[in-house]
Amino acid sequence: MKKTFSLALKSLVMLAMMFSAFGARAASINQADWSAYKAAFLDPTGRIVDTANNNISHSEGQGYGMWLAVLADNPADFELIWSFTKTELLVRDDGLAAWKWDPQTDPHISDVNNATDGDILIAYALALASKQWGRADYQQTAQTMAQTIVSTAVVKRGGRTLLLPGTVGFGEADRPDGPVVNPSYFVFEAFPVLNEIAPSPLWEALSKDGLAQIAAYSFGPRKLPADWVSVKTKPRPADGFPQEFGYNSIRIPLYLVRAGLGDEKLLDRLATGIVIDGGNMATFDLRTGATKDVLSDPGYRIIPALLACLVKKTPLPDDVRRFSSTLYYPSTLHLLGLSFATQTHQECL
Repeated sequence: MKKTFSLALKSLVMLAMMFSAFGARAASINQADWSAYKAAFLDPTGRIVDTANNNISHSEGQGYGMWLAVLADNPADFELIWSFTKTELLVRDDGLAAWKWDPQTDPHISDVNNATDGDILIAYALALASKQWGRADYQQTAQTMAQTIVSTAVVKRGGRTLLLPGTVGFGEADRPDGPVVNPSYFVFEAFPVLNEIAPSPLWEALSKDGLAQIAAYSFGPRKLPADWVSVKTKPRPADGFPQEFGYNSIRIPLYLVRAGLGDEKLLDRLATGIVIDGGNMATFDLRTGATKDVLSDPGYRIIPALLACLVKKTPLPDDVRRFSSTLYYPSTLHLLGLSFATQTHQECL
């Protein structure tokens, strides 16, 4: 079988149209799985708790929680998570979210810097919720966030469109090896939806250039992206960060397949590079290709399993098809993977 996922304008328009009709779609996360996720990670205030990271909360987690609530078609839970997000994280003067909320500190936000992926996830979830439940107020906030993302975190350099990981700290003037990017921040399926509510040619450019950048980030013997990449000259792992395919990057293939992007060559390279014996994912030292952490949680294993299904027509293993909450991050990725298979690739289940 040969699958080709193009990034032509037609593909983007079709994806946007799919989400325009999202309100008519059935929930793609069943209520039992969503209830298990909530019991493990959603506290009564609406905070998504990162159980592997000192129980902090962050804009990424709030965005993921809101997105999953949409996929579970649960407006009450969405509103609960959004209420905490709006009250506790949207404290900046530009409409973006402070990235970290720590229950052990006073004040709980000790760093008001944003994280662009968290902002994208929150804006995307709000846009989807607006369509699904007819909430104009959600769309208005999503529009403000999307406009700010485009104006402050998307930059042109050397003919490329770059997504900065934050509004400060990563640009050419901020560090000697800048600009620095994080390729796992490309939530590709969000871009055409955000373009609907905050139109800009930069969204399509960001999608096209983002895919080209990920294809070009082929480091070390495993030919994988780095979590943090300097694009000042020829792309290379950024200074001051571990030279690794790490916990950030493991979601890159998931974002690609959910958006229907990446040709067979790219998906094959990623599928080969991220897996070790037994079908487990791993993090890797990019210089040597050595395994760092073995990722045997089903929430991680579902990512190479989805690649195998799309490229080789191999159904998901039984343990991956069943959701059971473990830790915040793999459990989140697990539900996003199962939702994707339920929505568009039933043959994988």
